[in-house]
Amino acid sequence: MSATSWTAKLAVGITLSTGLAAAGFAQERVQPIVLDTTTEAYDPIRYEAAYIVADAWRELGLEVTVRPTEFSTLLGRFYDQQDFDASILGWSGRIDRLDPQFYMGTLYSGQSGKGGTNAGGYSNPKYDELFEAQSREFDLEKRQQLVHEAQEVYMPDAPLAILFYRDEVVAYNNQTFESMVSMAGEGLYSEWGPMQAVPKGNTKILRIGGPQPPDNLNPLASNSVWGWKWMRLYYDRLVRLDPNVEPVLWAAKSVVPVNDVTIDVTLREGMRFHDGEPLTADDVAFTFNYYLKNESYSYFDAYLAPLAGVEKVDDMTVRFNMKTPSASFATITLSQIPILPEHIWSKIENPGELTPEQIPMVGSGPFKFERFDRGEFMSLAKYTEHFHAPEIAIDGVEFRIFADMEGVFTALQTQQIDMTAWRMEAGQIPLAEAADHLTVVSVPDFGYYHLTFNSRRGSFSDRAFRRALTMAMDRERMVNVLLDGRGEVGSTVIAPVNTFWHNAFTETFEFNLEAAKEELKQAGYTWDSEGRLLKP
Repeated sequence: MSATSWTAKLAVGITLSTGLAAAGFAQERVQPIVLDTTTEAYDPIRYEAAYIVADAWRELGLEVTVRPTEFSTLLGRFYDQQDFDASILGWSGRIDRLDPQFYMGTLYSGQSGKGGTNAGGYSNPKYDELFEAQSREFDLEKRQQLVHEAQEVYMPDAPLAILFYRDEVVAYNNQTFESMVSMAGEGLYSEWGPMQAVPKGNTKILRIGGPQPPDNLNPLASNSVWGWKWMRLYYDRLVRLDPNVEPVLWAAKSVVPVNDVTIDVTLREGMRFHDGEPLTADDVAFTFNYYLKNESYSYFDAYLAPLAGVEKVDDMTVRFNMKTPSASFATITLSQIPILPEHIWSKIENPGELTPEQIPMVGSGPFKFERFDRGEFMSLAKYTEHFHAPEIAIDGVEFRIFADMEGVFTALQTQQIDMTAWRMEAGQIPLAEAADHLTVVSVPDFGYYHLTFNSRRGSFSDRAFRRALTMAMDRERMVNVLLDGRGEVGSTVIAPVNTFWHNAFTETFEFNLEAAKEELKQAGYTWDSEGRLLKP
């Protein structure tokens, strides 16, 4: 091409560009962003973290509004409606999640439907392939390699940012109870706490204080830790994970792999539901098939995905038929699904539509349901007919709900409660340590707080945009200032404390506003005269 013709083409291009701008086709500003977080009363850490993020994003030229929201409403907007731009939430470090299946499943495209754990809608075929492969791999070292590779694949895409892993610092009244068991990721409020607590006096009701009621006590609709930490006390499972995260037979007498895709489970004899009806193979088969049938329920989908169906072999034996081999099924899935009474739930066609008053509260677990005053109080009584009842020293459990952690801590100081269900705030910890009647317990957390982008919406579908916004998060400040150093800066969905599965050699996205701006420039973003970010 001659110099003359090149100059002519350039002139035409400039003229066309100018004409388009004059006609109203100038580059469009990136849409305003609403950043959802909890209210300050519920969790001041997440609340303050949102403003730290918003301030940095504004320096990139974005219009950002922080929207503090009541916790249950926030969960519904995030999971059920998927109606958000970016949202700060967290996953608790329940013991079953030491296995990588759950956290890795939160980025699996099969979990991106409404109600699913992949609420941001991340989709990467290579990641999905690795996730499915690790699910089927029984060789531990090969599975580790697949899990590590999957972390390397998703991290550069920045579908979410792990803000931090926060230490679980809780406390209990050492004058009322002893033998309080603390578990990594769960602190004191675990399923084993009430089963191992020993009264030191006449008080035999363990009083637990927390800032949040359960989102739902419907086992087919609850999708938060607040619902499940309570329900797993009065529902049994086939297997439980002990305080050392070792699987122990529970409602199951034996779990026998027939082959890679078939597992036979024989039940413990003599078990009964709290209404007196016997627990049989019919109930177990019904429960798992009922969960499979109600596909709109997604909390356990990552665990149930390999399952084709369950059949009764005899009155005390069921057979699990798998679609594909599952490395975690026998220990993790069987330890999570609550056994439902068929004679009650088989009459319920649309379990997700039950009102609170309609939800059956009948399980077979070591505690039985007594009372629920929404937003205020819950109570359970020891189920004396349970096989584990002789090992339980308390008569029952109460959960008292407060408006915020300040109320919980005041109740602990004044001995209205015996333990906290939720981690204390940084300023409360030294006060608790100075109180003679309190024992402070700190355990690392393998759960995490995350900021998830809705990749279905606007510029969040752009990988470079998400990467830049992730670089514009001062997570070091969050840990040092908001957590007073009691935590660790986030990296991947598998926490560093979970050393075997964590990949320490992925992209880190350190806080760097200049690098964030350069990422945007390379992707074609520009800024207008007012400093507002423009789309490519």
